[in-house]
Amino acid sequence: MTDATTKVIENNEAAAPWWTRAVVYQVYPRSFADSDGDGIGDLAGIRSRLGYLAELGVDVIWLSPVYPSPQHDNGYDIRDYEDIDPVFGTLADFDELVAEAHGRGIRIVMDLVVNHTSDEHPWFVESRSSTSNPKRDWYWWRAPREDGSAPNGWTSAFSGPAWTRDETTGEYYLHLFAKQQPDLNWENPEVRQAVYAMMRRWLDRGVDGFRMDVINLIAKRVELVDGPERGSGLGFTMGPQIHDFLQEMHREVFAGREGEYLTVGEMPGVSIEDAVLFTDPARAEIDMVFQFEHVSLDSGSHKFDAIPLDFVALKSNLARWQDGLAERGWNSLYLNNHDQPRLVSRFGNDTEYRVESATLWALVLHLHRGTPYIYQGEEIGMTNVKFESIEHYRDIESLNHYREAVDDYDQAPSSVLAGVHARGRDNARTPMQWDATEHAGFTTGTPWIAVNPNYPELNAEADRASGRSVFDFYRKLIALRHENETVALGGFELLEPTHPTLYAFMRTSSSERLFVVANVSDEPFDGELPLDIGGAELVLGNYPVDTDAPLRPWEARLYRL
Repeated sequence: MTDATTKVIENNEAAAPWWTRAVVYQVYPRSFADSDGDGIGDLAGIRSRLGYLAELGVDVIWLSPVYPSPQHDNGYDIRDYEDIDPVFGTLADFDELVAEAHGRGIRIVMDLVVNHTSDEHPWFVESRSSTSNPKRDWYWWRAPREDGSAPNGWTSAFSGPAWTRDETTGEYYLHLFAKQQPDLNWENPEVRQAVYAMMRRWLDRGVDGFRMDVINLIAKRVELVDGPERGSGLGFTMGPQIHDFLQEMHREVFAGREGEYLTVGEMPGVSIEDAVLFTDPARAEIDMVFQFEHVSLDSGSHKFDAIPLDFVALKSNLARWQDGLAERGWNSLYLNNHDQPRLVSRFGNDTEYRVESATLWALVLHLHRGTPYIYQGEEIGMTNVKFESIEHYRDIESLNHYREAVDDYDQAPSSVLAGVHARGRDNARTPMQWDATEHAGFTTGTPWIAVNPNYPELNAEADRASGRSVFDFYRKLIALRHENETVALGGFELLEPTHPTLYAFMRTSSSERLFVVANVSDEPFDGELPLDIGGAELVLGNYPVDTDAPLRPWEARLYRL
């Protein structure tokens, strides 16, 4: 968007895309609601909770993968792009979910996982059958080096090498994730056309868009695939052809199609400059990106090396993205998802000030400019889990890390487990805590992963009955974004950027000024605020009203000046 276009959007909300004032709710189907007692969440369970989501006020449900899968990576290893895994239901169940969600004014966005497939996908079964198979070039195959080793020294995101030797032909195939997730070769136009045709069929079925898993990884730096480079394979991706691929996808799938769709690209390692190109409407690629800079600030030498959060660095990082995409492009706003620890445990105080820190971060995040994403359970302040043994964990990333650290590097099991407690993806994947009945009301059977033991006190039913409901606070924030043009589209200015505990910023439009101030601390803040709030209207706060008091621990306020 040009500067002139930006001014038009700020002064004419009708000119802005619908998703600028929308809020997305991510459902992890395995862990949301189980309708048949097999211990695994399903589509009928999601449908039974649509009233809950409608009351919350969300506009979009993003479904993590529900396709047929061997479940090596909890559904991100897809065996068939065109069907529903029986553990989740049937295509008829999916159609009912879409129809009922649409009847409530809620859109459905599917997870699109096309960097890789399952090794059980028919495409890969054919590809590995012989070097002359027509689908051989649908994946990345390379002959071994003279000494029989892998084509290069790339490592996968889930530990170990990124190349696996296949016994049938003696050649190696590339997998940036688990060995059961071979990477598709997007250099092959037949692959691209097959993907686009699949996407069109889901849109024909009523789907309202796609969240595109690690979509920037589809473009490999081809000249390095056969090189001697070592290091994470993810570092050799996002080749220059990525923009051509995404523009082609837009032309083939979305251009000229009636309807309003949402396209979100998950992009590890993306920069602000990259994001501007990806999300500039004039380029017709995608609507917004998921980037990872802000959720990498509290990791040391690797993901499971948890270090204290540098709060000033977090503010600075979020503000840079606000500024960088202020004139062209759009931000996605998140602190939680299926790959991240629970925000109240990671960035807040999940014991004494759980409700306060959960609602503080909600207010801070939702008052930034961009589309907010809520991950299931975030809206009631769910916390991390600390299972006593690695045997209780299910995530392939955590299990591989633990095995490699303990067996190969002789690290103490207790210290490795502490890293899994802090950063493991299963923190987000324990079942949704609905009520205080057995298994938190998630299932009548045995859940596929244990429920967080704190569910008798921390659950949706108890939260909503509380006088200080996290759910109710999120509901107010969502309504505010729907109703207030400044919240949705106004400018952003960070205040007090170097203050160690104060998060303060402005949102402005031609009609009003909004001031957000938050005390990110267990201690009261009684210093000087960066702006005079005398005569200002308190629009929303996460404590009982007492505007004459200093900011209490984990207190957040929104003022209209």
